[in-house]
Amino acid sequence: MAADDAGAERGADDEEIPEDEAEDGGTGTPMTATETDPQSVRTGIIGLGNIGHHHADRLVEHGVPLVGGMDVDAGARERFATHYDVEVYDDHRDLFDAVDAVVITTPNRFHEEYAVDAFERDLHVLLEKPLAHSVESARRIADAVVDADGVCMVGFNNRFLNAVRLVRNRIDRGEFGEVTHVEANYVRRRGVPGRGSWFTRREVSGGGALIDLGVHAIDLAMYLLDYPAVEDVSGVARSEFGARDDYAYLEMWGDDQGPGAFDVDDSASAFIRCAGDRTVSLEVAWATNRPPTHEFVVRGTEAAARFDLLTNELTIYSASADGPDHMLDTSIETAENDTHADEQAAFFDAIADGRCGGSTVEEGLTVQRIVDAIYRSSERGGAVSLGDESP
Repeated sequence: MAADDAGAERGADDEEIPEDEAEDGGTGTPMTATETDPQSVRTGIIGLGNIGHHHADRLVEHGVPLVGGMDVDAGARERFATHYDVEVYDDHRDLFDAVDAVVITTPNRFHEEYAVDAFERDLHVLLEKPLAHSVESARRIADAVVDADGVCMVGFNNRFLNAVRLVRNRIDRGEFGEVTHVEANYVRRRGVPGRGSWFTRREVSGGGALIDLGVHAIDLAMYLLDYPAVEDVSGVARSEFGARDDYAYLEMWGDDQGPGAFDVDDSASAFIRCAGDRTVSLEVAWATNRPPTHEFVVRGTEAAARFDLLTNELTIYSASADGPDHMLDTSIETAENDTHADEQAAFFDAIADGRCGGSTVEEGLTVQRIVDAIYRSSERGGAVSLGDESP
């Protein structure tokens, strides 16, 4: 990648959003949880593309002081400054001098650089998923956070869907018994991002559909299983549509530069076996010849749940021998909610009480290790054991 191209990729991420002030005199000294409440945490954004604006809107809604943004792309800086009337920078260190917390939304390859620098300054960090573009980079981020005083949360926002919250609450109350298996689906029929964007270039993204959509599904499944130790992973990552001249689609997010600009997977299937014989089956795709689905099934010894990430529909399944043997299917309706807004609320609550209210860096690293294992399994044509590997 040429230097200019690398600079463009480093900045405005243009990440798709599927349907599917401190009293320190402005010195930049990070505030601690005992010095302020969340709505006084001066916050900035690194990466001023679509998802950066998405986060900025919700910061404003929360009343959090948005004090600036950073991007290497001049156009992105100008648009952000005009829209939010804040300072913008082309060097993240200048932004870090002015904030207590930062939301990082750059392309995957650049997460490490910005996150590690933020940890070294003891800033609070909300880092968009995935943790990094590679497992090696993810490990360096995890190592850097160990000695940091700031709160760090990885942006797996689907945890905050009301249907998911309700399922997790019932699991914690013991209503599901022992949760043993999760069927995790995040499948689009046609939804390859703009070919030629950073999403479709392995050098910047680290992968395709698996690292883009699959990380959401893996985190959610592991979260509902309470993140057991992973023992082995078997999977296949495929590229069946994105590299075709005749890729047929009705719409595409971003410009289409053709098949030559696509070198990542567009679907993946995997099976993850964890300690205690807890398991996850995974189906993820940007494109495939089947109906789209965002359905999860959570199986327990006393009950199960099926929910949809897009529609928020939730059904609980159980059986009873109390009286004549019978089956119970209970449909539950919950209010729609903005998962990114609720994720941010959890982040700032965590800053106030000093503990993470969402996905931790350790959990983000586990997701990255699973993704890496799926890719390695696909390449070697067999299962990959993680039981003997260091986290």
